[in-house]
Amino acid sequence: MRAFNELEENNIKLLTREGIEMAFIMPTATGLEKSIMDATTPFRLFLYQRGIHDYETQKQGTEHKQIIRSHIVRDYEVISSQASLYRPVTKKGDPRIWFTGLKNHANPNDILGIFASGGELYVLNLTQSNIAHLMQVGENSPLVQLIRDMSRDANAISQELLGRIQEIAARGRIPAIGTGDTAIGRTLETLLGIAINSNKAPDYKGIELKSYRDKRGNRKTLFAKVPNWELSKFKSSAEILDHFGYQRGEDFKLYCTLSTLRANSQGLSLRLDENDGRLVERSENVSIGDFAIWELAALHTELKKKHKETFWVAAEAKVIDGTEHFSFKKVEHTRSPIVSQFDLLLGQGIITLDHLIKRRSNGRVSEKGPLFKIKPDKLDLLFPPSQIYLI
Repeated sequence: MRAFNELEENNIKLLTREGIEMAFIMPTATGLEKSIMDATTPFRLFLYQRGIHDYETQKQGTEHKQIIRSHIVRDYEVISSQASLYRPVTKKGDPRIWFTGLKNHANPNDILGIFASGGELYVLNLTQSNIAHLMQVGENSPLVQLIRDMSRDANAISQELLGRIQEIAARGRIPAIGTGDTAIGRTLETLLGIAINSNKAPDYKGIELKSYRDKRGNRKTLFAKVPNWELSKFKSSAEILDHFGYQRGEDFKLYCTLSTLRANSQGLSLRLDENDGRLVERSENVSIGDFAIWELAALHTELKKKHKETFWVAAEAKVIDGTEHFSFKKVEHTRSPIVSQFDLLLGQGIITLDHLIKRRSNGRVSEKGPLFKIKPDKLDLLFPPSQIYLI
């Protein structure tokens, strides 16, 4: 797909701010002539995540074609259409899609935004519409009404959560529940009535909560993901600990940060292998070398799953009579990370990895990570423009 032009980029930013998620397709001249378009991997994932269609389980041949009710949305009209989703018998059965009537409303290399609502698909030509202008002057536009309806639905839960956090913030300083790094998240989630468990699903009705002490320089946790042990030289966190850990009091631990830019004090660093689609952890000790592997595709999946929608909640921390207290001050609301940026930010050292491995005196090994983190002022490089609420 070609790079977006200024109008297309502005349209996408506006729709993102309204909380509308979309996939993109660019029809070619040949595709328009033959009424056929490739269903790209991001588009297939978009359909699958919304429960609309799963190309992976679809058999080849026209007899297995699926039809989805669809609409082509113009500035001042909505044209009924249908999406044909199929895998041809020829070649490898590469997934295809076509919208009836599309060739009357698109030119070669136009960027089409595809939305989903109520199990139906909506097609918007982002190359031909100026959405910002239309929302200023087009009160009778069905496109404007669609955007407002979808925005209202998309933002209903986030507005509910924001209101609850604002009520908590109005209480002022609140004693911490628990101690240590996790105390702030445990405190907020308890106040919101969220059970503390190890479930990796988003915390509040599909919204991920990330609480942090608002100190300059604190990195923000994106997600936790262990290596692919089958591909790795070392087969467990315990084995990594055995080679690089150190004694601290009663515990034998490895608490450290890794970057692609340079080795840390343990001689550990990260290396991007983009040809094989892997992130590699390595040691400067030549007898060890590369010892842990993550598949980049798996990291991308984890990022998208964890941060479809996220509230980053900042709090001031103060110790009063020996107990830490939190005052919640700010919420930054992000949506749908730009996954293609993840690898770039790893390579720039903006996204790093933390090991938090510990063996207690009873011999039990625990690993809180590995945690992938991002510099606090770099969220806008990974996520579309966010909304910030001072509470």
